[in-house]
Parts: sequence; structure tokens; C-alpha cells
Amino acid sequence: MGWSIGFDSKWNRDIGYGVPAYCDYPGCGAEIDRGLSYVCGGEPYGGEHGCGLYFCSKHRELREFEDDCCKEVCERCHIDADAFTPVAEHPTWINWKLTDESWKQWRDENAAEVERLRAELPQGERHG
Repeated sequence: MGWSIGFDSKWNRDIGYGVPAYCDYPGCGAEIDRGLSYVCGGEPYGGEHGCGLYFCSKHRELREFEDDCCKEVCERCHIDADAFTPVAEHPTWINWKLTDESWKQWRDENAAEVERLRAELPQGERHG
């Protein structure tokens, strides 16, 4: 199984190192991807110790857990607080889903989601 593109039903969004994204820390805006290198908890969907959101290196820190496990987590998971709110999709990813031939079947089957994504894009960034 590859980790290029997948789907996280908890956060209802695409994940994987093939998905360009912004850091989920409020106001950060750093461009990352949604691969395992950036996920809070260091494991798919965050594993046992993380929230499963994605953060740049500035917004992840090592934490040792009671089970002698040491993971990179966001500041909220570091103190066992509620997760941050995920940030909006990256315009590059939205455009890819809306225009690439490999996503045609998905677009045909998900008209409401296509319209929602179109509405998320700033006017000047719409393609296709």
C-alpha cells in the first residue's frame, strides 16, 4: 500500500505525501504535504498519540508518552488538549482534483463536493 494519496474519514480530507497542504497550525501558512513526515503522532491518522492533523517542523515537538513511546506531536497533543481546527485545502490540490483527468470519475460522482471546492478557490486561482 502506498501513502501518496489516501482519505482520512475523521477529518474528511485527502491525505498522503502527494497532497500539497498548509500547516494546520492557526495562521502558519507553511506549505507542506499530508505525508507521514508531517502528521501529528507520526503514524497514519495520528496513531495512538496524535490528532492526525499536519504540521510543519516549527509546530511539532517531541513528547515521551507513558508507554515509553516518543512521537512528534502538535502543541495541543503535547498537553492532551482538543485538536486544532483543520485549515482549508491548498489551492494547488483543489485545482488538481478539479482538472486532472485521473480525478474525472471522482468529479462525476461527487458533484456537490466539486461545487464546494470550486467555491473555496479565490477567483484568480480557478483553472479548467
